[in-house]
Amino acid sequence: MALAFDLHGGRWFTDPQEMLARVTPLLADPDRMRGIGHAALDVLRAEPRTDPDRIAAIGYGTGGAIVLELGRGGVGLRAIGTVNALTGGRPGEAARIRCPVWAGVGSEDPPMPPAQREAFTAEMQAAGVDWRLVVYGGAVHAFHHPPVDQTVLPGVGYHPQHAQRAWRDIVGLLAECLPVTD
Repeated sequence: MALAFDLHGGRWFTDPQEMLARVTPLLADPDRMRGIGHAALDVLRAEPRTDPDRIAAIGYGTGGAIVLELGRGGVGLRAIGTVNALTGGRPGEAARIRCPVWAGVGSEDPPMPPAQREAFTAEMQAAGVDWRLVVYGGAVHAFHHPPVDQTVLPGVGYHPQHAQRAWRDIVGLLAECLPVTD
């Protein structure tokens, strides 16, 4: 069972500045991100086929920040995976994360510079979280997203080889944390 929630309510953004205007305030509001994440989890848990003890959360970009906030909020997940989202949490809250965390980011991702990566790893390490960070060499922000007919910001671009690698890493995380049972 899987659930993919649409953070933008069916809206497709073609203007990068408009997209940033929408997500920047959200990324600065951990409580709002947690509220969105809890709403998605409520929908998933309402599905009778969902095993509430076998839920992992994977997110890309803002969705990745949301799943990290769910973990920091103490939600019982089996795994957290985030691509292009190493947002910092409130001091000490990472200690509430009770599952492995996998994060992937491009080495040339402007919103995730080395200082941001270092802060993320320090937060996870200090909290005793089982974490991994994979830095994909030469990749920029949104390296996982194939090109579409729209204007993109500098520092944003698709990297097909790393997109495939990141997906394999996520599948590996899920296989490790949610093994198939007979």
